[in-house]
Amino acid sequence: MFDVEKKTNECVEWIKNFFEENGKGCNAIVGISGGKDSSVTAALCAKALGKERVIGVLMPCGEQSDIDVSYLLVNSLDIPYIIVNIKDAVEGLKSALPFDTTPQTNTNIPPRIRMTTLYAVGQSHNGRVANTCNLSEDWVGYSTRYGDAAGDFSPLSHFTVTEVKEIGRYLGLPKELVDKVPSDGLCGKTDEDNLGFKYDTLDKYIRGIEVPDEATKALIDKKHKLNLFKLKLMPSFDSGLSVIDD
Repeated sequence: MFDVEKKTNECVEWIKNFFEENGKGCNAIVGISGGKDSSVTAALCAKALGKERVIGVLMPCGEQSDIDVSYLLVNSLDIPYIIVNIKDAVEGLKSALPFDTTPQTNTNIPPRIRMTTLYAVGQSHNGRVANTCNLSEDWVGYSTRYGDAAGDFSPLSHFTVTEVKEIGRYLGLPKELVDKVPSDGLCGKTDEDNLGFKYDTLDKYIRGIEVPDEATKALIDKKHKLNLFKLKLMPSFDSGLSVIDD
């Protein structure tokens, strides 16, 4: 059983300790998509640090049809926020590249520009950037390396989608935020459409509750194996040369 009160309180304490050790007095910078992950991350940070130390960053790419949900979050939490439209940056980079970009490249450019934006906000506002990925996404690699997979601290990376939703409800977030159908807002499809299976199915498999049908299990296992590199530190050559002791 998932003890939502216990785990929420532990996560809040973890955030407090992170900032004590890695940026005392700094602000938490959270990219606000209007989905459950950014909503829960922002709410946890507000509970840990106080709402005045959480800065939400809304980053539409041109017109964003559901941006009203992002406004709902920042207004519900009463946190300061900044709006940065990344469309010109995305189109500028694509037009500067001396080759035709692939569909996957086009998909990954916006998340990486969004992360660049978050770090620009962070460095100008005494901040630490929150990673908002959850365990379910990380398990099957549903994130962009050096895009939404980046960050300085990660409150949700050991919680499944199901558990993140429970935390959101426990924190009293509006239903529209917790139960919003997950989508990257870029390709026009939901996360589950892109993955080929439901998060509920994935979460039960991850926690050892229920094994999915053979085809779905094989797909999950394949994605997990292919994307493990995203969760590891960058490989580096060991020269064998000595360094001074700390």
